[in-house]
Amino acid sequence: MGKILKYSFYDLIRSRWSYVYFLFYLLLGFVLLFLNNDVSKAVITLMNVIIVLVPLIGTIFGIMYYYNSKEFTELLLAQPIPRSSIFIGQYLGVASSLTFSLVFGLGIPFVLYGLFKSEAIFDFSLLLVTGAFLTLIFTALAFNIAISNENKIKGFGYAVLLWLFLAVIYDGLFLMSLIVFEQYPLDNFSLVSTMLNPIDLSRTLILLKLDISALLGYTGAVFKQFFGTDTGFFVSMLMLLVWTALPIWRLAHKAKRKDF
Repeated sequence: MGKILKYSFYDLIRSRWSYVYFLFYLLLGFVLLFLNNDVSKAVITLMNVIIVLVPLIGTIFGIMYYYNSKEFTELLLAQPIPRSSIFIGQYLGVASSLTFSLVFGLGIPFVLYGLFKSEAIFDFSLLLVTGAFLTLIFTALAFNIAISNENKIKGFGYAVLLWLFLAVIYDGLFLMSLIVFEQYPLDNFSLVSTMLNPIDLSRTLILLKLDISALLGYTGAVFKQFFGTDTGFFVSMLMLLVWTALPIWRLAHKAKRKDF
């Protein structure tokens, strides 16, 4: 699996799209950090970009890499290599290359700006950690969709629909539920619903870390009461780990049973 991971990583890291992805975050980091005196505002802007863009890029790269490397994968399947090692290695190669571009693209301006000596390093580190988790999660989900659909158009459509649901539609349904059932106690419902969506969970963690939960009103107070504690933070990180582990487990399980 290590050799497959290494091959996939170097194959993607040499891709021009990886350079574009890296340069985008590099320029964005320089613009926001060097032209903004308030680091918190820069982190909020970066959060708004990362929360939407990182899952989309992870989904698209994952689905495209699987289908484009299908012939190479079939060649590997003819070798005495465990199936799970092939697909997990490819997945880790894609996810690690995207994470590399994200972390270094934003990390270089951060270091040059000298923020690693200030308290802002904790907020910025959380931003990078959640971005890395979203990359791992949505790349794994994309691989799961691809391995379950031989048709490229269907697979790509399902992947984009999944991203659209979690990034946009889910929030709309969540807000509608809060409005319709406003006469009922919705504290636990709000917390559970947030943890069932990795994008919402990441956004909530960052907003609470920046201590601007008051802007979220009553819901923000509820989130602050739970996610603002050490226990809430630990549970949130655990949920992100679960969101990462379950798609990887299903990918390995599906690869063993699928008839190629």
